Amino acid sequence: MNTPHSDWITVGALAEGFAPEAFILPQLAELAGKQFNLFFANGWEIVHRFDAEQLHWAADGHSSGSASYRATSIRPGIYLVDFLKSEHGQDWSISLVLDTLTHSFTAVIGRLPREPETHEGLYHLALAGKSLTRVDAQFFHGSLDTPWREGSCPHAPTQELVGIRNCYRYSPTEVYEHIYLNEHYYAWQCLKGVEQGLCDTDRAHYYKIADQLYLFVWREKIVPTLGLVMIDLKNHRSDGKIFGYAGGSFDELSNFPVSSYCNLVNTTVHAHD
Repeated sequence: MNTPHSDWITVGALAEGFAPEAFILPQLAELAGKQFNLFFANGWEIVHRFDAEQLHWAADGHSSGSASYRATSIRPGIYLVDFLKSEHGQDWSISLVLDTLTHSFTAVIGRLPREPETHEGLYHLALAGKSLTRVDAQFFHGSLDTPWREGSCPHAPTQELVGIRNCYRYSPTEVYEHIYLNEHYYAWQCLKGVEQGLCDTDRAHYYKIADQLYLFVWREKIVPTLGLVMIDLKNHRSDGKIFGYAGGSFDELSNFPVSSYCNLVNTTVHAHD
């Protein structure tokens, strides 16, 4: 399906486009019955207990809750757990990279803008010195099942993806290209699918999890969207999710999985005088 360049679609419509024959990784059953105690570098301590359908958490012996979750792994011993939680009238996207190999974790907590925030134009935001995207993401690190000590989480911001141009095939009908421009931004374009012809440059965050394994997060400014994927350059696979409003009315969320077969197109290296 060819889409005119100006025809932006909602995240719900994007989910529908990705769904047919999508290359989704299966839900892992091996976390059922397990428990992880997450010791955050900032002092939080949150216990996460898994059963087959639900994730249950208890924070510092006070707040607690449960939610359905998705758990996948593109590297043995490293899990991506994703779920939504609602607290104090706000919906939150929670993604956990649980690294049992180094007994560490990275947590990404995301928030979509409320409707009034989306009414600010990009020009006004730029003149005010504000971020052009109103999607928020916070990153936290810590240790698994052992009290936090400085340096106990090896996950760290990286520039190793910068300069890489990658092609991602999410299904027989959905193909995208990413160009990782610098440590703060990346460019994307849809080569085939429901967004064919669309492209943009958006805020990006890169973390190295292990050798040739990266956590990549992006925040879009046109249609409020939080994207999060693990990229395995060694095994040419990616897995994650896209989070946004299902439609234009801000009353329904879409949080759908995306997995791909990916391959390197080329790498650009800029000479620095």
